[in-house]
Amino acid sequence: MRAAVYHGPGDVRVESVPDPRDPGPHELLLQVTRGSICGTDASEFASGPHLIPRDARVILGHEFTGTVVAAGSEVDGILPGARVVAGAGMWCGECPPCRAGRTNLCRSYYTLGLQADGGLAEYVLAPSKMCETVPEGVSDDAAVLAQPLAVALHAVRRGGITPGEPAVVIGVGGIGAFLVAAAKARGAAPLIAADVRDRRLETARRLGADVIVDARSQDVVAAVLEATGGEGAAVVVEATGRDGATAAAAACTRRGGRVVMLGLPTTPQLLDVAKISLAEIDLVATLAHVCKVDLPEAVAVLAGGGLHDVVVDRTVPLDAVVEEGLAPLTAGSLDGKVLVAPAG
Repeated sequence: MRAAVYHGPGDVRVESVPDPRDPGPHELLLQVTRGSICGTDASEFASGPHLIPRDARVILGHEFTGTVVAAGSEVDGILPGARVVAGAGMWCGECPPCRAGRTNLCRSYYTLGLQADGGLAEYVLAPSKMCETVPEGVSDDAAVLAQPLAVALHAVRRGGITPGEPAVVIGVGGIGAFLVAAAKARGAAPLIAADVRDRRLETARRLGADVIVDARSQDVVAAVLEATGGEGAAVVVEATGRDGATAAAAACTRRGGRVVMLGLPTTPQLLDVAKISLAEIDLVATLAHVCKVDLPEAVAVLAGGGLHDVVVDRTVPLDAVVEEGLAPLTAGSLDGKVLVAPAG
């Protein structure tokens, strides 16, 4: 089969590789109908390996959907011919975080497309318990967005967004667009989105943001305070990882509010901890998603329609995934999702 194989920084090759083996007792063999790439893939391509094991040759792709070709002997409820989307992250189910329901913090957690072969290929093996059946009315182009949407839903769940509460998303590129959609689905009002690029701001508007803040010409903190009657937002999700962004997010947050830290800075950050403590602002971290909670909700949101029409930039054949996907994403010239069609 053809697959996009990671060989090192700047070196992803679409090449012929052996077909996957037959599925084990709890596995599914999928024919991939759509894949997708994201900032993590671009980071591995540009300067990795970071999450990929050093010297490994891994098939990329942790966002994918497909049709079941074969199911393992102990798979229950998913038959060949079913369409499924994978959560990509696998957990043991036995360690303390898993027993507490926080499977994304599993001590043995691994991700298809990073630590094991993923879905930027014609076929992929996936553990059945990470897969969710795709309803008939949800297209492949929509279904492939379930995994990144699940990450966003987990973040807003960690932030405790409730209907009628003002919320802010700082950074609407990549995962940020899904954060806007997720916060809107949770009833945030007003929903404020900030970015520095026109197309991303337009995407946020189309996804339901009530207030758009162009951080090139507007002071984000001042704009948030104005939109919230001087109180600040109940929840601010920081999705850029830029230096100083977490401190700015805290300055946008009302007393007793929450800052959700999704963007990952590459350097240590300075925070006015005394000021944050005196306002009793919660700093909340978020990582990946809890597959059995967030993935079904993501599929349900996608079944409502419309999201993929707004966030997708292009669909490219597998053979063009580097030139038309990873390279422009790494260069920062794309504002939307790149989907990949393994069949061409």
